[in-house]
Amino acid sequence: MNESKAGKAIARTAIASAVSVLVMGMAAQAQAQEQDASVGEAQTVIVTGVRAALEQSLRQKRNADSVVEVVTAEDIGKMPDKNVADAIQRLPGVNTQSSAGGEGGFGENDRVSLRGTSPSLQQTLFNGHAISTGDWFVLNQIGGNVGRSSSFSLLPSELVGSIVVQKSATADLVEGGVSGAINVITRRPLDFRQPLTVEASIQANYNDLSKKTEPQVSALVSWKNPANNFGVLLQGFSEKQSVRRDGQEVLGYTPISATSAAAVANPALAGIAVPTFIGAALFEQKKKREGGAFDIEAKPSRDFGIDLNGFYSKLQAPHQNTNWLAAPANSINSSGLIPQNPVIRNNTLVGAAFVSNSGEVDNIYRPNAGGESWYLDLNGRWRPTDALSFTGRIGKTHGIGYDRDDVYYQNNVDGGMVYALNGLTPATVSYPGGNTAKPGSTAWAGGGEAQSVDQEKYAQIDGELRVRDNAWVNGVRFGARFTDHNRTAEHPLETRPGPNGFSNPGPVWNGSMYPSDFGKDLGGTVFNGYFKYDGPALGAWGAVPGNRLLDYTLRHNWLDEFRVAEKTAALYGMAEFGGDGWSGNAGLRAVETRQTTVVNLPGGTAPITGSAFGPYTPTTFKRTYRDYLPSVNLKFDVRPDLVVRGAIAKTVARPDYSALGGSVSLNDDALSGSGGNVNLDPVRSTNFDLSAEWYFAPKAMLSAGLFYMDFGSIVAQGASTGSYYNNKRGVFTDYQITSPYNTGAKNKGVELSWQQPLMNNFGFLANYTYADGELDDGGEMLNSSKNTWNLTGFYENERFSARLAYSYRSAYKAGVDRGASQHVDSMPSLAGSVNVKLTEHLTLTFDALNLTNETIKMYAENKDRPRAFYSNGRTFYLGLRGKL
Repeated sequence: MNESKAGKAIARTAIASAVSVLVMGMAAQAQAQEQDASVGEAQTVIVTGVRAALEQSLRQKRNADSVVEVVTAEDIGKMPDKNVADAIQRLPGVNTQSSAGGEGGFGENDRVSLRGTSPSLQQTLFNGHAISTGDWFVLNQIGGNVGRSSSFSLLPSELVGSIVVQKSATADLVEGGVSGAINVITRRPLDFRQPLTVEASIQANYNDLSKKTEPQVSALVSWKNPANNFGVLLQGFSEKQSVRRDGQEVLGYTPISATSAAAVANPALAGIAVPTFIGAALFEQKKKREGGAFDIEAKPSRDFGIDLNGFYSKLQAPHQNTNWLAAPANSINSSGLIPQNPVIRNNTLVGAAFVSNSGEVDNIYRPNAGGESWYLDLNGRWRPTDALSFTGRIGKTHGIGYDRDDVYYQNNVDGGMVYALNGLTPATVSYPGGNTAKPGSTAWAGGGEAQSVDQEKYAQIDGELRVRDNAWVNGVRFGARFTDHNRTAEHPLETRPGPNGFSNPGPVWNGSMYPSDFGKDLGGTVFNGYFKYDGPALGAWGAVPGNRLLDYTLRHNWLDEFRVAEKTAALYGMAEFGGDGWSGNAGLRAVETRQTTVVNLPGGTAPITGSAFGPYTPTTFKRTYRDYLPSVNLKFDVRPDLVVRGAIAKTVARPDYSALGGSVSLNDDALSGSGGNVNLDPVRSTNFDLSAEWYFAPKAMLSAGLFYMDFGSIVAQGASTGSYYNNKRGVFTDYQITSPYNTGAKNKGVELSWQQPLMNNFGFLANYTYADGELDDGGEMLNSSKNTWNLTGFYENERFSARLAYSYRSAYKAGVDRGASQHVDSMPSLAGSVNVKLTEHLTLTFDALNLTNETIKMYAENKDRPRAFYSNGRTFYLGLRGKL
């Protein structure tokens, strides 16, 4: 089915679903009398329904002097989605993805990007300060994908009071977000209306692919004294989720060697790209996210206040990944086989048959994978005079992503191998004469430990002087900020088969097979008659003495390791001005970055020895750079209902940590790797914004905006060939290495938004974003989708509310992996929610995600070279929310 036909079919599904929801709403309306929602000041958390929340968001947007989008909510669980990324994904200019790079995603939005740029180019803040991240997936802990973007899978939506997406920079905004900043504002005890507030939510979530139901619980208690000058807030959450992901993966493309037997027999094959591996990948996981937050707030006088708040989240993410691999490239280039009945299309060997298969079965068991994130923040406010006030904060944030007790076991396979690539429909793969229903002998074994630690200490002071007797200048803001940030990638153990690894029996197999419905949602015909191990059996085999080398000196993989330390100091000054019908701000932020990068380089005059990966020398690279970031924001109230805005600013973002870490990470099977560049310049851009907002009715707005980003420097990815020692083969081998480099780029686009209530109880939100990003050398900007649009319809009365949200994102390039691009094909998404107020204190909730059960489709340089197909199934939530 082509994209146009698929879009029409999905649109019909969305319309039918919307009609069903609205019919339910009208039926409920007949039994309940409508009442208006109470709305208060933007700073006070008093949202009581969907329409009131939208009105409050519009008020904050209209009153801002810069270009912002706002999401607000009050009741626990009343955010429309399940984590912070879900909560903002339908704002104009916002894109989400369920992975940090090209690893495909695992059923939950994990990263956020703005205006067609990489997630690493936006800055994620909590109450105005940084939050460290902890990635649970090993490819985001070591190797080439250790970025600066935050993992939103650690941030449940229950923490949120509001979210401000700031698209135009101001001098008082923390630097680091070229495309903008996402500021998550948590709730404080003195913001609540009642002296005592108790909220709780309990849900059951069911995924129709894993066919498992798991519980989720959250609670909040907030208390303040009668004088409203001291309060305490406590929050807690515990959420489980079962994940199953069916997939087919094409792990890169390799050119056929001109000296191979295949090219000698058929010269037309020389240089033709052939799939490195084609795998039937089954991913299974049970996640548990738990943690909490606290806030202690005191305001002993109107001129002084102090607040201590903290947050902790831990994600336990054990998982098992089984991948049956056909190996066309190794069969040709390594085993010397000549493909039979070769089919070449678009310079790609899209089909062939082989008398044997140089592939294997990958069995990966990671029982102790996860991540943690926490922060502790002390902030205060002092107003010595009516005109002068100061705010300050100090704090620390810490994150860690880890993968411990990892067991990796490979089986040999038998029989022949026939494959045919089918564009963006899964490939057909068969093994004539082979037995896929029982384990083969041991081919290899490995595993080990890895982790990435992310931490920052920060201190900040800000001042504000209100000017009362000047016709234009209303006030002056000024301040300073200091940070000490450290990020490490550590790979202390990468094991291999021990002295008994090949002679001892393999893991105990209990007769388990792939699920009988494996691949049913991927499209095409996907074979599923494969054996699989039970995860603990893999762990037991890996623990048998002699099966694996567990020597932390010999098997220390220093190639994957690096450390980046950054100390920053920033000063700013900003004037706020305005007159009759206009306002704005102008300022300058100056920031110095002192960067120290430690990477392990092979050899050296006095190297560290003892590792099987060779002698090495930790080498330190230092650099200091300064940026001066002017910004101007203007707002014109052309009419009481019409606002026009303009902004210009210089912005900066520092490169991803793995881009700076110059070490090379290698995959000995796929003959690929990634490396860094310690000499990378930061990302620098001059941004322009122009927009108009028409507030033509209460709770309604029609807006249009233009944006332009002129990147004087940006980080792109390229591929090259390098020769490295292959630990598995015992010889030097050519690898396809992905590494970063600096270039320039341009990114321009349009944002359109329409929000309107209809017939008292109904309403809709619609927005469209066009982004056109291109590198100066003609390449693609990462994560740049040209077209994104969202349509949300809702119904609400005093007892019943329903919402249906449809999103669409066009294709984009997610990265470069194993020497080949990773494009994610265009994909829609449909989600819905229903809330029924049973009593004044109890509400029944129902949420559904991925209603159309979309398949993630990925391809390389063209669609004749597929990279992956993934299906995660639909997820449903049924629960109760209570409030006292």
